[in-house]
Amino acid sequence: MLRYTTSEIAQILNAKLIGNPDIPVSLITIDSRTPNGGNGALFVAIVGQNHDGHRFIGELYSIQNVRAFLVSNSEGAVEQFPDATFIVCGNTLDALQKLAAYHRSKYAYPVVGITGSNGKTIVKEWLNQLLSGNFRIVRSPKSFNSQVGVPLSVLQMDENFQLGIFEAGISLVGEMDKLQPIINPEIGIFTNIGLPHQENFADIEQKVTEKLKLFKWVKQLIYCADHAEVSNAIISNINKNTTQLFTWGHSSSADVRIGKIEIDSKSSKISINYKNTP
Repeated sequence: MLRYTTSEIAQILNAKLIGNPDIPVSLITIDSRTPNGGNGALFVAIVGQNHDGHRFIGELYSIQNVRAFLVSNSEGAVEQFPDATFIVCGNTLDALQKLAAYHRSKYAYPVVGITGSNGKTIVKEWLNQLLSGNFRIVRSPKSFNSQVGVPLSVLQMDENFQLGIFEAGISLVGEMDKLQPIINPEIGIFTNIGLPHQENFADIEQKVTEKLKLFKWVKQLIYCADHAEVSNAIISNINKNTTQLFTWGHSSSADVRIGKIEIDSKSSKISINYKNTP
C-alpha cells in the first residue's frame, strides 16, 4: 500500500500543489470506471491520442468522491471543484513514471524484469507459481507492461513483499529508457524476439537493442541461446564483467539444453541437460 500525502507527491514531482497538502494517498488510479470510493485515491489524468483523463474529473469528484487529482491542466477546475486538491505538472504520464521510479528506489529486495516479443506474462505467472511458496511476491497485474502499466505495477511495491516480478513491453524506440529506472531489475529475462511492433523499428537488431536497455544494471541475464539476434546483441551491449549470463535452448552452447519433448493429451515432458552434465 502506498503511504504518501499530496504535498509529498508534489515535492517528488517538483509540481505545483493547489489545495490540501495533507490528503493521504494510498492508491493511484487512471481509470474512472474503477470503483474505489475515493478514499485515499489519486486520479492521474492521462492524456493520449484518443482520450483525455481530464474529462472525467467531474464524474470522479461527484460520484466517487475522489478529492486528489494529478493534472496537466487545472484551468477552471479549482472553481468548479472547490474541495478538490490538484497536483499540476507539465505531463501526467511523465509524472506517473517519475513517481513510480522514486517509489521503486525505496525498496532493496530483488526485482526480476522480463521483456521479449511474447511470453512475458506466461513467464511471469509461471515464476510466481514456482516461487510463491518461498517469497511474498509483488508482480505486474495481468499484462500490465506498457508505459502506463509498468508504473502502476511498480507502485504496488511495499515493505510486505520480498520479491518483485515485472514485465515490460515496448512498441517505439526510446520507450525502454523510461521503463528501465521504474523496474530497475536485478535479474533480467529476455523471452524471445519476433515480429510484433516491428513496423516501428528499423530492423530486428534495433528492436533487440532497445529491449536490452531494461537490463542496463542487472546482475544476471537469462535468455534463449537459439536467437542469434539476441545473443549477438547481448555480447555487444552487456558487460559480462558485471552481469552473469545464463542461457537455455536447443543450442549445444546453452547452459540448459532442451532435449526430447514428448506431448500427449494430458501432459508434456521435456528432457533437459544442465551444462552438458552426463
